[in-house]
Amino acid sequence: MQNTYHKYAANVFVAKCTDRHEKGETIILTTKYGKEHECIVFNLLGRNKEGFFFYSIVRADGFNAQEFAKKKAERYQQWAQAAENKSNELWKASHEGRDFLALGEPIKVGHHSEKRHRALIERNHNRMSKSVEVGKKVEKHESKAEYWESKANDINLSMPESVEFYEYKVEEAKMKHEFYKANPDKRKHSFSLTYAKKAVNEAEKNLETAKKLWE
Repeated sequence: MQNTYHKYAANVFVAKCTDRHEKGETIILTTKYGKEHECIVFNLLGRNKEGFFFYSIVRADGFNAQEFAKKKAERYQQWAQAAENKSNELWKASHEGRDFLALGEPIKVGHHSEKRHRALIERNHNRMSKSVEVGKKVEKHESKAEYWESKANDINLSMPESVEFYEYKVEEAKMKHEFYKANPDKRKHSFSLTYAKKAVNEAEKNLETAKKLWE
């Protein structure tokens, strides 16, 4: 039976295997879509009653959440550029017959030019409207690209670096909690101390999970 991915925690997928593996061993994991990835085994997290072994793993090719964010940002940047190019093309096309239209000639009703004149105005109007519509897509793509760029350096529990990261977060949260305990006048609101303690608990929980996964 093939090794598969299993969701362990937020942002964390582990290996679900029928056989036991050693730390550092390279195994093949298959996604639910049938794609295969080479992964390196870290820690045995447990075995369920059905006999499956669960391991923390990293991709052998180095692909992780940060690389995913970078690729998403690159993709949205490419889409934004393509949309901008299209919008500019439509804007330029909307100037068809500009010299003629600049004369302000009225449409000559009943004249053989009437149909062409109306069609030209309609084409340009449609092109300009489409240019504006596509331009809005540029803004949306750029906004999403900025979002994913901001995530490109985030560290989460799916990475071995999360142990050191959450050790720092625990110390940071404890210092803030102690500061609020010692300085009630510095609390921003009545729940500041409660929220600070909650942040300590969450950081400690994440550190515990990180150590189980990666230490």
